[in-house]
Amino acid sequence: MYNLLSGLSVIEASSFVASPSAGLYCAQLGAEVIRVDQIGGGPDFRRWPVTTNNDSLYWENLNRAKKSVALDLGRPEGRELLQRLVRATGQFITNFPTTGFLAHDILAAGRPDLVTVRVMGWADGRPALDYTVNNSVGYPMMTGPGPDPVNHVLPAWDLLTGAYSAFAMLAAIQRRSVTGEGGEVRIPLSDVAIGTVANLGGIAEVLSTGEDRPRLGNAVYGLFGRDFVTRDGVRTMIVVVTPRQWSNLVSALGLAEAVVRVEAQRGVTFAKDDGLRFAHRDVLFPLFEAAIAALDHAELTTAFDAAGIVHSRYRTMLDAARDPDLVADNPIFGAADNPSGVAYPAAGAFATIPQLERQAPRAAPRNGEHSEEVLTTRLSLSTAEIAHLIDAGVVGVAR
Repeated sequence: MYNLLSGLSVIEASSFVASPSAGLYCAQLGAEVIRVDQIGGGPDFRRWPVTTNNDSLYWENLNRAKKSVALDLGRPEGRELLQRLVRATGQFITNFPTTGFLAHDILAAGRPDLVTVRVMGWADGRPALDYTVNNSVGYPMMTGPGPDPVNHVLPAWDLLTGAYSAFAMLAAIQRRSVTGEGGEVRIPLSDVAIGTVANLGGIAEVLSTGEDRPRLGNAVYGLFGRDFVTRDGVRTMIVVVTPRQWSNLVSALGLAEAVVRVEAQRGVTFAKDDGLRFAHRDVLFPLFEAAIAALDHAELTTAFDAAGIVHSRYRTMLDAARDPDLVADNPIFGAADNPSGVAYPAAGAFATIPQLERQAPRAAPRNGEHSEEVLTTRLSLSTAEIAHLIDAGVVGVAR
């Protein structure tokens, strides 16, 4: 946690990954993020992974450092309170539809300088999820050895959209500070996905060649990179991105003479050209497979670390969670009083700011934990008014 965004308040009405992660990133850098949910929790409140008590560890970690207001959004009174909170605050992150009671033009009618960041599925308003957008842009047809598509389990487009949405919020606020104008920023998952494909050269590649990229398994496209197995059965990923790394890799494995022979046979030199190493992988990979298969992983690690070669063994997520460098001794992690009651390292801000003291990660709220506080400070409701709303079932509070 850092206080870079201290003084900024944001209302968040969202679910699942992209929109909540945008709020999370703002909260981790010091913004007051007030998440508004249905009483009892929104559609992602029990999303897996869950504890034995059915508390969502997913929800608990995507909503750290936020405040929680619980309203009955199925009733006009609850919807009106959310609208009033958005207008009173002036910054809004959501993945609710573009139409309806949270449409930007309706909200901005009472707050012309309102900034709304809206996460969407498709740009035309159709729903989509990371797992349907990903297959729409072609990546599963490039993943694995083939012929069947392979869906990766990381919701990459959700996470990229969340990060882009947090950035867009700050960009829109900066524009407002200069012009005085608010506005809505719409960020569809589909556009983040296909735009990223274009930024990485994929659109240009397939349209200029008229062909799809071949299935490569674990080989890295355009580089010398692939998984290899050591003598003691450890599968390790090795990737070369600089001429020095290539030279050091060849030297560490004693393959200088063999590589020179290949270069002479093929009429090429691999010293400075990533593309040539990739293009001639049919003859290079077997050389490296044999050399690596003759070494135990410990020997390989010692030699590669000394030579500055990029490598990493394949591990499970449990292995990673138990790695001191990644978790226990990593300053982004700390302890928090989790609502689930489960103790585990909690992640704070990913950035490290050497000039500032890092604060410990904060807990996620309980549903409705801050309802009374927020309605008092943001809407100036009296204790009696809030009590009436609670008794009427319009406002929920944590018990």
